[in-house]
Amino acid sequence: MALIDLQMHLPADRLEAWSDALLAGGALSVAVEDADGDTEDEVAVYGEPGLPRANPGWQNNRVSVLVESTVDPDAWLASIARELDCAAPAIERRAILEDQDWVRQTQAQFAPIAIGRIAIVPSWHEPPDPEACIIRIDPGVAFGTGSHPTTRLCLSWMEQHLEPGCSVLDYGCGSGILSIGAALLGATQVLGVDIDEQAVATARANAQRNRAIAQYTTPESFALDRTRNFDLVVANILANPIILLAPMLASRVRAGGAILLSGILERQITDVIEAYRLADPRLELRPWGQDEGWVAILGTADR
Repeated sequence: MALIDLQMHLPADRLEAWSDALLAGGALSVAVEDADGDTEDEVAVYGEPGLPRANPGWQNNRVSVLVESTVDPDAWLASIARELDCAAPAIERRAILEDQDWVRQTQAQFAPIAIGRIAIVPSWHEPPDPEACIIRIDPGVAFGTGSHPTTRLCLSWMEQHLEPGCSVLDYGCGSGILSIGAALLGATQVLGVDIDEQAVATARANAQRNRAIAQYTTPESFALDRTRNFDLVVANILANPIILLAPMLASRVRAGGAILLSGILERQITDVIEAYRLADPRLELRPWGQDEGWVAILGTADR
């Protein structure tokens, strides 16, 4: 059956109620993006630790809703608006998506990715090089398939510099791709942390699937052991939470260890480096690599 893709804008204070009502009313999916993305008004925040979470979403949300083609969009939205006792949002774009094999269409977008000797391979593909360090990851609910520049930067650094036998903290682990990569490259003590319990569960399952020895937990549980530190701390999140987490993450770097920060735009480099220099004078930080406008920053700690 063909589908209709409806796009509209919703403010933060209406997003949760409308998202729930759209799904309850028969929407097949509801996707949310920052309507101010790639502008000076972009807000790189979505429930990160240490930031207000009174309202879900960004201040201005671009919402894409998929419904079956038999639905009359205007009448459907009007009925939901009556239930919510408010005005229906204006439909800013309507597109017909013709019936096709959506599973195969989705799978076609995720081919194996080679990063040095690492190969990230979805389950429906054969490894292009059986001798590579193969990470089996399928797209799912948690961030991290290897296709994003920030993830590629982290994996590239680890592929070149990670020392076997080291300990690694992957903070904001998502799918677990970086912690799994670290374990397969020879790290012997690997811990992934994420605020999303579903991501923690996904990372555990992905680690088991890849026969990677790694542990996963939430920030609350991780904070209970304040003395544990690591040879390598990796945080592939966004600049705002990376800056807020500077005192905690810097304190987890072992003497002589390193910290790798990714999810940072070029214009945010100075702010991130300054935050970590203030948090821990031991750290010497510099941009390590760039990919499509994203930057990875490397910090090394004095012995």
